[in-house]
Amino acid sequence: MSEVIITAVTNQLNGLIDPYTNDKMTAGRALKKVEVSDKKVKVNLQKGYPLASVVDELSELVKNSLKDLPFENRDLEINFEQNIISHSVQQGVKAVDGVKNIIAIASGKGGVGKSTVSANLALALTAAGASVAVLDADIYGPSQPRMLGASGKPDALDNKMLIPLISHGVKIMSIGFLIEEDTPMIWRGPMVTQALEQMLRGTLWNQDDQDVDYMIIDLPPGTGDIQLTLSQKVPVTGAVIVTTPQDIALLDARKAYKMFEKVDVPIFGVIENMSTHVCSSCGHEEAIFGEDGAQKMVDDFNLELLGEIPLEMSIREFADAGTPTVVTEPNSQTAIKYRNIALKVAAKLSIKKQDFSSKFPNIVVENS
Repeated sequence: MSEVIITAVTNQLNGLIDPYTNDKMTAGRALKKVEVSDKKVKVNLQKGYPLASVVDELSELVKNSLKDLPFENRDLEINFEQNIISHSVQQGVKAVDGVKNIIAIASGKGGVGKSTVSANLALALTAAGASVAVLDADIYGPSQPRMLGASGKPDALDNKMLIPLISHGVKIMSIGFLIEEDTPMIWRGPMVTQALEQMLRGTLWNQDDQDVDYMIIDLPPGTGDIQLTLSQKVPVTGAVIVTTPQDIALLDARKAYKMFEKVDVPIFGVIENMSTHVCSSCGHEEAIFGEDGAQKMVDDFNLELLGEIPLEMSIREFADAGTPTVVTEPNSQTAIKYRNIALKVAAKLSIKKQDFSSKFPNIVVENS
């Protein structure tokens, strides 16, 4: 009887779709074990994305799928386990110590709210149960220290490795910690790319003995030196493009997509920021920057529209205060949108090919 139940559970879950990966609930060997005793059927599943905010939803989904199976008066117990691993990146790029996965947030054009989105996505992943870091790669206009409410200078160890600052549970490194806030960075391209590499590889990201599950890199706008360095020397697991519905912003967003396509960095999807304006007095929504702009882009390039974030005064106010929406109003509709986008990205990442490079031994040839 036990084998019959195990087979029935496995077959049923093979036909159930995970709402976050849009793949089978059992994809990637997620079904670890089905245990059958005289009084209970225990189903153990493992997912490669953070589960803290969705474990009840997924458990209920699985229970409803299995409720009509002939368990012969046995109770049904569903257990989910979170296991976030490293995934494949560009060939020939060295991994960053203490960091499992790197997600680049790009825009192509400035002023579309990319940094605000980056900060809220990082906080949403943290709230979902992941270890998260933010690298502020906008050397000329670093904004993450202000947005994430972090200040001070990072400590340096004897080996000159920097210790990231922590705010709202997120590890942060930015050139903004190393200079005065109103000091302009009058640097040429090579100095900028060197600064990016130093911050990335000269920071001890796992100083608390916990590896970073996801590093969010907040890129500057455009497709220049920083983006080229990122594609050649930074192990990027995937990228997200932020745009507004405005035609002029979409032109540059398309360029950003083409750039990542040329350097073999996968795109997880597009976020439409400032999708509609929400009046703070009456709640009326108006598409002041146009409608369906991002939708046209994802249709043209066969991408996914990850979500639409409204233009709200509170989003700006909270970011300016160093307490973004996901932290200040975690139950608001906007915070829920950020969390849903963050989970979609993490789930899409979880079904990418695994990175086995750390499993291979180093081969050293010596003359004896």
